[in-house]
Amino acid sequence: MIIKPEDLKQIDRYKLMIGSILPRPIAWVSTMDEDGNFNLAPFSFFTVGATEPMTLIFCPQVHSTTLKKKDTLRNIEKLPEFVVNLTNEDTAQEMNRTATALPYGQSEFDWAPVTPVASDTISVPRVKEAPVAFECVLQRIVTISEGSGGGSAVFGEVKRIHIRDDIYTDGYVQMEIMKPIGRLAGSAYTRVTDLFHMDRLPPPGDPTEE
Repeated sequence: MIIKPEDLKQIDRYKLMIGSILPRPIAWVSTMDEDGNFNLAPFSFFTVGATEPMTLIFCPQVHSTTLKKKDTLRNIEKLPEFVVNLTNEDTAQEMNRTATALPYGQSEFDWAPVTPVASDTISVPRVKEAPVAFECVLQRIVTISEGSGGGSAVFGEVKRIHIRDDIYTDGYVQMEIMKPIGRLAGSAYTRVTDLFHMDRLPPPGDPTEE
């Protein structure tokens, strides 16, 4: 089957992408508005941009019905700081509650509920219960489109990392202790419980093959 994106309705493009590009990591992003109100929301359009400088990227989408910017993006445009908290099995229910559409200025920290903790380098708090949190300052925002199905890519430079002591050992993250989760389609999530390993092969003719 070959599909042309222009032949699909926007909702069908969305369903195809979230149903095939998976599992997706979840950025649990905390921000703050001009009045000091905290915001916390999950985003599964999320990845690593680079390690020098250490950069994370997440993509808030335009509200499909109101066509308004997400509160997270509105806050970052005014106060260019945010924390990318990571969620896991232990915080999954709280993370899911923060996906609820609350009135602008109402704190999802209270709704979840989770605990805001002061960051070291920025004014936006991190989530105390998160196993890992990255304090970020805004690098740039790239707007893809502002209509239905549109969104923006938010690039953040990491200024500080908070990680639980039991998770990080000898320079490695202990995944079985962290217990990460991934986003699938619809209301489905996945645990990381079944692994397999494959070593990269050397290029053809490489003497290390012999």
